[in-house]
Amino acid sequence: MIRVVISGGGTGGHIYPGIAIARALLQLRSDVRILFIGGKGQRESVIVPESGFDFVPIFVAGFPRSLSLMRWSKALLKVSMGFVKSLIVLREFKPHVVIGTGGYVCGPVLLGAVVLHIPIVIQEQNAMPGITSRILGRWADVVHVPFQAAAGFFPYKRARITGNPIRPEIASAHDSRGKLGLKTDRLTISFLGGSQGAKSINSAVLEALKLLTKFAPSLQIIHQTGELDFPTVREAYDKLPFLAIVQPYFYTIEDVYAATDLVVCRAGGMTLAEITARGLPAVLIPYPYAAGDHQTFNARVLEENGGAVMIRNDQLTGGRLAEVIISLIEDRKKLSDMAMRSGSSGKPDAAREIAESVISLAQALEKLEQRVLQAFGKSLSKGY
Repeated sequence: MIRVVISGGGTGGHIYPGIAIARALLQLRSDVRILFIGGKGQRESVIVPESGFDFVPIFVAGFPRSLSLMRWSKALLKVSMGFVKSLIVLREFKPHVVIGTGGYVCGPVLLGAVVLHIPIVIQEQNAMPGITSRILGRWADVVHVPFQAAAGFFPYKRARITGNPIRPEIASAHDSRGKLGLKTDRLTISFLGGSQGAKSINSAVLEALKLLTKFAPSLQIIHQTGELDFPTVREAYDKLPFLAIVQPYFYTIEDVYAATDLVVCRAGGMTLAEITARGLPAVLIPYPYAAGDHQTFNARVLEENGGAVMIRNDQLTGGRLAEVIISLIEDRKKLSDMAMRSGSSGKPDAAREIAESVISLAQALEKLEQRVLQAFGKSLSKGY
C-alpha cells in the first residue's frame, strides 16, 4: 500500500489541483491511501471532505506584510503550532510522499516532511512560483510546473513541465449550447471574473456591450458576475439586446467552457490550464493584486504563444475591451488561429502525469520498506 499526504489550500487554485492529483492516483492504483492536511477553518476544510477524502486540519497563517509585532507574534505562533501538528500527523501516517500544491498552508507540512526525510513533490500552478514553492522547492525531489518560465526558479533537472492538473470533465465536455438554452449558430463570448466576480471586469463588460449592439443578432453572452455585482449586472442586461445567461457563479464550469468561442477572464494558473485544455482563445485581464503579480506572468506566456490578448487591469475600459472583441469577431481566421495556439499550450493529462511521477517515487520507497521488513524477519527467525 502506498501512502500519500497532499497539502495546499487557501484558494480553489491550490485545493482543486490536489484533488485532481488524488483522483488520478486512485485511478492508477486502487490501494493508494491519501490524507489531506490543510488549514483549520479554511476552504479546504470543507471542499476536501466533500470530495470524499480524509482531512486533518492544522493551524496556519500567512505572514503579515506590516511590521506589527502583535500580528507577527500571532502568525509565528500559529505556524509553529501547525508545524508541530504536521510532524505528529506525518509520524503517525508514515507517508511515502508528501505533495504540496501551494499556499502558505502547505509550508509547515512540507517543512515537516523535510525534517522527517520524507520525499517531497511540489505542484506549482503559476509562471511566477509562490514564495512557499520557491523556498521549499530546493528540497523537493520533483517540482511540477505549468510553463518553462517557472522551471528556472527550481533546482536544475528537478522541474518538470507537466501543466496544471484539471478535472477530466473540463477537457471532455461536449458542446453544451443546447443544454444551456443558447443558439447553436451564434458566437458565444463568456465573461468570467472568478468565483468572487471582478468589479472592474463587470463594469468594462457592460460598457463594451453598448458598443457591440450591432453584433447582437450573431452574438450570445455567458457572464459570471460574482454575488456582489449580480443584481446590478442582471438589471443592466435587461436593457441590452443580447441573448445572455447571467449568474453569480457557475458550478458546472465545464458546460460554460463547452459552449464558449471566446473567453474574457482573469489569468490564474488553473483558469489558464482549463481554457487551454479546451483550446479557447482568450482576452486575459490579470488580477493586479495577485501575489508577485503572477497573473501577469501567466497571461504573458499565453499571449506570447498567440493564444490570448492581454489587457492590464489599469488599462481596462469598456472602449478598449470592445475594440479587442470586435477585432476578433471580425477576423474569424485570427480567432481560429488563437484557438489552435491555445490548444497547443494545453496539457489535459497533467493530473495523470503527475500521479505517475508520485507513484514511481513512492514505489521505490515501498520496495525499500519491504526489503527492510524481510531482512528484519530473517534476523528474528535466526534468533538475532
